[in-house]
Amino acid sequence: MQDNKNTIAGWALAGAIAALGLSIISGKVFHADKPERPEQLGFVIEGVVSSEGEAEAEVPIATLLASADVAQGEKVFAKCSSCHSINSGGANGIGPNLYGIMGAPHAAVAGFAYSDALKSKSGPWTFDEMNAWLTSPRAYAEGTKMSFAGLGKPEDRANLMAWMNTQTSSPLALPAAPAPAAEGEAGPAAEGETAPAAEGEAEAVAAPVVG
Repeated sequence: MQDNKNTIAGWALAGAIAALGLSIISGKVFHADKPERPEQLGFVIEGVVSSEGEAEAEVPIATLLASADVAQGEKVFAKCSSCHSINSGGANGIGPNLYGIMGAPHAAVAGFAYSDALKSKSGPWTFDEMNAWLTSPRAYAEGTKMSFAGLGKPEDRANLMAWMNTQTSSPLALPAAPAPAAEGEAGPAAEGETAPAAEGEAEAVAAPVVG
C-alpha cells in the first residue's frame, strides 16, 4: 500500500515538473514576458497612433463644409430639437432658440440664461468655433449647462452647420471646394511657407452654437 502511495506521489511530482518546464519553454517561444504591438493593427482604433508614431490626419472641417449635405444636416438637428427651436421668433427651451445663430456673438439670444462659461466666450460663432462646440461642448466651454456629449463624426458636424447656416436671414459664406491641382502644378507649400490666396477667394468664415 505504501509503495502505491509513493508511486502516485512520484508521478504527481513528475507531472508538475513537466508542466513547469512547458510553461517556461512556451513563454520564451511566444515572448509572453514581453508583449509586442503587432506591426499592423487588425482594425483602426480612433485616436491611437500608428507604429510610425503618426495619427491618421482628419479631413479639415472646411473641406467637409464645401461638400456638406444640407438635407442630412436637417436630420442631424433632430438630435437637438428636444432642447432647441430654430424657427424665426421661436421660443427658448432648455436651450436657446438657434435661428440666426451662425455668425452671431456667443450668448447672443435675448432672454436665455447662459452659463458663465459661454458668457466668457468672445467673438462670433464661426464654423471653427461651432465645430469645436459640437465636437464636445464641455471641452469647449468647461462649466457649460449643455449636457449633450457632442457629435463624434466630422461629417455630421459639417452637415449640421451647413443646414443651420440656412436658418438665418444672413447666411455665412461656406468655404469653396478645393480645386484639383493641374498637371505639373506645384504641390502644397513647403513647411514654413505660406501659400498665397487666389484672387477673389472667399475667406473661410466660421459659425456657432449655443447651449
